[in-house]
Amino acid sequence: MKGCDIKNVSEQKIKIPITVTLIALNEERNIQRALSSVQWAEDIVVYDSGSTDNTIEIAKKMGARVVQGEWLGFGPSKRMAVQNAHCDWILSLDCDEEVDMALQQEIQKRLPDLNPKVAYKVPRLSYHMKRWIRHGGWYPDYQIRLFNRKFANWNEAKIHEKVEASSYEKFVSHLNHYVFLNVADQVRTNNKYSSLQAQEMWDRGKRFSLFHFLTKPYVKFVECYFWKLGLLDGWAGYVIARNAAYSVYLKWVKLKELEG
Repeated sequence: MKGCDIKNVSEQKIKIPITVTLIALNEERNIQRALSSVQWAEDIVVYDSGSTDNTIEIAKKMGARVVQGEWLGFGPSKRMAVQNAHCDWILSLDCDEEVDMALQQEIQKRLPDLNPKVAYKVPRLSYHMKRWIRHGGWYPDYQIRLFNRKFANWNEAKIHEKVEASSYEKFVSHLNHYVFLNVADQVRTNNKYSSLQAQEMWDRGKRFSLFHFLTKPYVKFVECYFWKLGLLDGWAGYVIARNAAYSVYLKWVKLKELEG
């Protein structure tokens, strides 16, 4: 498409010919930082599912094209953003993420030689409780973020969505991820996602297990804090492990609730 020719892009002093896609709902706290980090992209699309704050105004001010529609679930909503892209190469970004200079430069350098049939995973480094978290299963936290929509796209999953491609490779430079505002925000997020996970389990025919209810939260804490070395992140690592265990506990309690 016009403006999306990748020939000699590594040598040109122009915007990189990819479309950055985001989905948003009341993201005024995050979206300006995310969009500021991708001003080098040829095209930016935000699919907004009903924001009532200043998300849309900020996105337009930052040069993004805003597509408004209803919430379709994570996978379908991200597919809608991709559908409205001008370029075939897609960099999918969450509103609480940020592309730093090293990742921008790696994308620019590698883009002309990327295989369009391959989807590319990018490591993600998260910031929480006033520090970057490098253990407990939080890093490198590879996320499929860069792909060519002619050969790959998001699946239709409403939660645990994934880019489906014939094969996957990795980038070296990472995304910055400003995952939670504070611990209260983390608890709210755990509450939200545990509900979605319980519903997904129910829809798959999974039913409550007292054994799993009693053991899985404990196992999750041990996994995060000891096995994956969350203890090396100090107090933050302990809190993260406890909250991860609590989220598992909530998931099983809510699955039991669905049984009535």
